Amino acid sequence: MVAQARLPVRKIREVLRLKAEGLSDRQIALAIGSARSTVQECLCRCRDAGLAWPLAPELDEAVLHAQLYRRAVPLSRTPTPDYAKLHAELQRPGVTRMLLWQEYKAAQPDGWQYSVFCDQYRRWLGRQDVVLRQSHLPGDKLFVDYAGQTIGITDRLTGLVRPAQIFVAVLGASNYTYAEATWTQTLPDWLGSHVRTLQFIGGVTAAIVPDNLKSGVSRACRYEPTLNPEYQDFAEHYGVAILPARVRKPRDKAKVEGGVLIVERWILARLRDCTFFSLAELNAAIAALLAELNTRPFQRQEGDRQTRFETLDRPALRPLPLRAYEFASWKKAKVHLDYHVQVDGAFYSVPYALIGKTVDVRLTAHGIEIFHRQQRVAAHARYAGRGHFTTVAAHRPERHSAVIDLTHEKLMQRAVAIGPATVEVLTEQMQRRRHPEESLRASLGILRLAKDFSPDALERAAERAVALATFSYRALRALISAPSADAEQPALPLAHANVRGGEYFR
Repeated sequence: MVAQARLPVRKIREVLRLKAEGLSDRQIALAIGSARSTVQECLCRCRDAGLAWPLAPELDEAVLHAQLYRRAVPLSRTPTPDYAKLHAELQRPGVTRMLLWQEYKAAQPDGWQYSVFCDQYRRWLGRQDVVLRQSHLPGDKLFVDYAGQTIGITDRLTGLVRPAQIFVAVLGASNYTYAEATWTQTLPDWLGSHVRTLQFIGGVTAAIVPDNLKSGVSRACRYEPTLNPEYQDFAEHYGVAILPARVRKPRDKAKVEGGVLIVERWILARLRDCTFFSLAELNAAIAALLAELNTRPFQRQEGDRQTRFETLDRPALRPLPLRAYEFASWKKAKVHLDYHVQVDGAFYSVPYALIGKTVDVRLTAHGIEIFHRQQRVAAHARYAGRGHFTTVAAHRPERHSAVIDLTHEKLMQRAVAIGPATVEVLTEQMQRRRHPEESLRASLGILRLAKDFSPDALERAAERAVALATFSYRALRALISAPSADAEQPALPLAHANVRGGEYFR
C-alpha cells in the first residue's frame, strides 16, 4: 500500500468547509488543487477521528496532524530491516524490493509499509560508500587494469633493477580481487594475466571491462571500439564480451580503480622495502598478501571478499573451457605460385585454389593456422628454422600429386601387371641411367606405350628389346610401330633412335 499525500492544515480546514457546503469530492479537489483521492483520504481520516466542520479553535496544526496521521507504532520504534543484507540480496538474480518487503512484513507484521520501506532503504544507501552504491549482477563483469606503481626486481649478477608492472582484476559483485606482476604491459603479458585471472576465479564472467590500453584496444570508440585481433581471439576462445571503458571515464571501471588503490595500499606498500630477485619470487609474495586481502572483513558491510565471492560470483560463473587460451599473434600473407605462404622464413602449404589470395595467419608457440575469410584452410606444426617447407599432399593439384608420388616401386608394380619382359626393361633403365629422375621419366614413357597401344603389344616389344639388348623408350615404340619378322633386327634403324635422352643401351 502506498501512503497518501498529507494535506497542510489550511487545506484540511478548507476541505471540511467545502464539504459542509455540499460540494462533491471532485469539486473540492479542483478548488484546492489536489487529487480527488487525496481529498477522499482526508475526509475518511476526519470521519475516523470524529472531526467535523466547524473545527474547534484549540486544534492547532500539530494536534490536528496527530489526530489525522497518527501511527500505530512510531517510526523510531518500528522494527528496522538489515539494510546491508537487503543490499546484498538485491544483487542476486530475480530479487526485487517488493519481494524483500513482503518477507520483511511476514517477519514483522507491525513493520513499515512498502513506501516507507523503500524510502528508508534509499536514505540508508545514500549514506554508504560510493563503491557500495554500484550494483553489479553476480558473475557479470570482471574489471581489469594496471596499477600506477611498479615494484623493482634486482638482477643478482649486475645489480640492475628492472620495474615489474602490477596487473589487477576485480569482480563486480563481490569485489574479489586478483593481482600479479608481469614484466611489461604488452599483448603477451596482458593476455597471459587474463588467462591466469580466470584460472584464479575458476570460471568465466559474462564480460570483461578493460581500460583502452593499446595492448587490447586498437581504436577507442564510445559505441564500437575496435579490439586487437589477439584480444578478439581471446574473447572468442572464452566466449566473453569485451566492454572497454570510455576514454577519460574512470567511473566506467570504478571497481578496478578502487581495487588498484587497495592493492597499492595493502600489498605494494607492505612490499616497498623488500628486495626481489625474480618475477616468481615477487608473485609468491603478492599471492600471500592477496589471500589475506580477500579474507579481510569489510568495514561497512558484513562478510569479506572471499565469502561474498563464494555466495555471489562463483555460482554464477560459466565453466572454463577444457583447453586454456594460448597466446597467438596474427599476420597477413600472400599465397605464392607454389601454394605456400612464407611465415618467419619458413614455408607452409595451403590449398592450391588460394594461389594469389591474401590469408590471415595465426601463430602460436608450437603451430600456425591459416584462415581465408574467417574459415580455417590449413594447420601446421611451427618450424623454427628458415627455408623449411611443410607441405600437405591434399593441398597439391592432382597433376602435381601424380608427379610427386611417382616412385620406382609404383612403376615396377605396373610393369609386373604387364609382363616379365617389361619388368626387365624397366630394371635396365633404372640401372643404366645416371640420375633417378632421368630413369623415372624414361620408365614412365615406356609404360605409357601400354596405354597408347596395348599391354600385350608392349610385352612383345619388350621381349624383342631384351633379345636385342636395347631398352630405350624410342626403341620400344619403334618395335611396336613397325614389328619385323626377324627378331634379330628391330624394325626401325637404331641410328634413328640415337638422340638425346633416348639413346640405345647395348
